[in-house]
Amino acid sequence: MDDVRQVRKDTEGYCIEDLAVGMTASFAKTVTEADIVLFAGISGDTNPVHINQEYAATTMFQGRIAHGMLTVGFISAVLGTKLPGPGCIYMSQTLKFKAPVRAGDTVTARATITELVPEKRRAVIKTVCTVGETVVVEGEALLMVPSRG
Repeated sequence: MDDVRQVRKDTEGYCIEDLAVGMTASFAKTVTEADIVLFAGISGDTNPVHINQEYAATTMFQGRIAHGMLTVGFISAVLGTKLPGPGCIYMSQTLKFKAPVRAGDTVTARATITELVPEKRRAVIKTVCTVGETVVVEGEALLMVPSRG
């Protein structure tokens, strides 16, 4: 269950003073064919493993897979809209891609605060994307978080 310590508007994120280690939030989305095609167009990544079923069937994945960075975008969504939310700034992100995502899969991105550095307004956040019980991406984010002071 997500830890929501206060009710806030969609345009207001948490300030560093409001955060605590262990707070968590998530964002879920079902990946569609349109998402994959649009991401290919926006990013310029037209690798046939993403957009050509005939080619993708010959790969180790035995079919088309979503772009890894499309999946990672769901981490950005949870960080930028929920925890810490609007006003935070991405500083870095490590990633390990563990399993493919396909059209029709529902990806849940979860962010959990593991460390706070209040004097620098930084939050270290464990990031995990899952499809069902399968971890598809994991990593760690470092964010700059606004301060009330």
